[in-house]
Amino acid sequence: MKYYIIAGETSGDLHGANLIKALKIEDPDAEFYIVGGDQMQEASGNPVLIHTSEMAFMGFVEVLMNLKSIAKNLKKVKADILKVQPDTVVLIDFPGFNMKIAEYAKKLGIKVNYYISPKIWAWNQKRVYKIKKLVDHMFCILPFEVKFYKQFHYHVDYVGNPLLDAISTYKFQPDFREKNGLDESPIIALLPGSRKMEIEHLLPEMVGLYDRFPRHQFVIAGAPNFDISLYQRYIGDYDIKVVFDQTYDLLKNAEAAAVTSGTATLETALLRIPQVVVYKANPITVMIARKLVKVKFISLVNLINDYLSVIELIQGECTTGNIADELGRLISDPKHRASVLENYDILHEKMGTPGASEKTAKLIVKYMQGNS
Repeated sequence: MKYYIIAGETSGDLHGANLIKALKIEDPDAEFYIVGGDQMQEASGNPVLIHTSEMAFMGFVEVLMNLKSIAKNLKKVKADILKVQPDTVVLIDFPGFNMKIAEYAKKLGIKVNYYISPKIWAWNQKRVYKIKKLVDHMFCILPFEVKFYKQFHYHVDYVGNPLLDAISTYKFQPDFREKNGLDESPIIALLPGSRKMEIEHLLPEMVGLYDRFPRHQFVIAGAPNFDISLYQRYIGDYDIKVVFDQTYDLLKNAEAAAVTSGTATLETALLRIPQVVVYKANPITVMIARKLVKVKFISLVNLINDYLSVIELIQGECTTGNIADELGRLISDPKHRASVLENYDILHEKMGTPGASEKTAKLIVKYMQGNS
């Protein structure tokens, strides 16, 4: 079968790559056409039509500023789908773009499989009716999503979380410190996000931590779609290293971490590294989001546990001083550190076991063969 798989962000690229590997096992004759990143390209053996670095725009204002680029990308993908005539499009998160593709594919009579649900439970819940109309099968990765969709009489499949797959199969580097020129002093990991706009807003606050922890070394997890020059712009003369494609190794070696809200907060928790979650964006974007969003928390750790498991510092609260205070507690206060780790234990229980990629691949092939 022909699979047209679309991921618009770095995290989606990882999950897309693992799904491609699983689909190859379930369907040895599979052909892949992809919109994604380096990992999907490597897994499929095919070039990407559009790279994630050209697609990931964050926030209402930022999207408005890049409407021409988004429209151009949509037109390019639609033309390619029409040319390829795939058996199914497999959409990975990235709802603003992917729901438009779902609508187009539906008009062409192409089956729509959606892996990693749009976060419609957070805001504009009426979008569920559009999903019911356009998406043939939805595969969810967060435990509470099944219950959410059930109240709208829409059946979805809970497949577990693909991060468990990624972490369970990752081969950690025993020589990580030596390889990256790091000494034996404790590490504070800085994860400023995978989008340029996140880095621009958050990295200055993170770099400001340097003088407050003289016994520690700071290491930034670089996003694969950027090079060192972007980070060096904010690092300046500080002795802060940047590592690329080694985020799990960095976290595994860290004593604590400052993490931008997103998938990375869940990865950090699953690797059991105490963290403070940070988020800062365009003030107008945040103002609009606060009026629309219907959830109590911004981090996946807190959303899944349904209580404050890790501290969140948002917008005005996201300052170097506040981040330093919380990191200090995570490092120096044994009770506070132990409490966060206990919260991670509860999270692990709720998340289940690895196998999301394999379960999703099996279900896609099963449904495509008419065994619903």
